[in-house]
This record gives sequence, structure tokens and C-alpha cells, in this order.
Amino acid sequence: QVQLVESGGGLVQAGASLRLSCAASGRTARNYAMGWFRQAPGKERDFVAGITSSGVDTYYADSVKGRFTISRDNAKATTYLQMNKLRPEDTAVYYCAARALHIPSRTAKEYNYWGQGTQVTVSS
Repeated sequence: QVQLVESGGGLVQAGASLRLSCAASGRTARNYAMGWFRQAPGKERDFVAGITSSGVDTYYADSVKGRFTISRDNAKATTYLQMNKLRPEDTAVYYCAARALHIPSRTAKEYNYWGQGTQVTVSS
């Protein structure tokens, strides 16, 4: 069992930066690939970024590539999403998720555990 708790969301102006954190519990958390997803009102939950269990390989949605960076610190069992140059269209609830494989997926249903989400609002 893995429990995930996100933090770091908030209200910012366009162009600002935020860093989201996802703290995982459980001794085996470091064996899971991690992903960040986001969901805007009335829309589906979309893939944002993913990272392998080792932290070596990362993957991004085209809409955030070059602006967002996913990373993890397995010693702290924490995954991060550094978000720079935020845009109003980045406004959503952001969720972290753990997948019981070493490689992340871009498909939400392939993840085993989810956090409760953290709101990110970007004003223009």
C-alpha cells in the first residue's frame, strides 16, 4: 500500500513558478514509477509528466515540455514538479500517482495509487 500526499499548489500570476511536492509513504515507494496528472473543471484527467522509479528517465506532455520539470528524491520518498512560466491554461487540480512498475504511463488508469490533489490557479 502506498499513500500519496501532494502539496505546493496555490494562486499565482501568469509567468510565475510553483513547485509541487508528492510525499509517499511505504517502504516500497521507491520502486514505483511516478506521474503527475491534472484535471480542469469539466475535462478529463490529463498526463503532465512521468518519471521512472530510478529517476533517470522523464517524460512530458507537449504542452508543458520546456516549462515543467519532474524529479524525485528516493531517500525522501518525494516526487516534485517544478512549474515555470505558468499560463492560465495550466489552471487545474494536480494529482500525483504511483504505478507499480518501473516505467511511468501516460494513461491514468494504469496507475495504482493517487493523491488527493492540489489546486493550481494561474491568473492572467
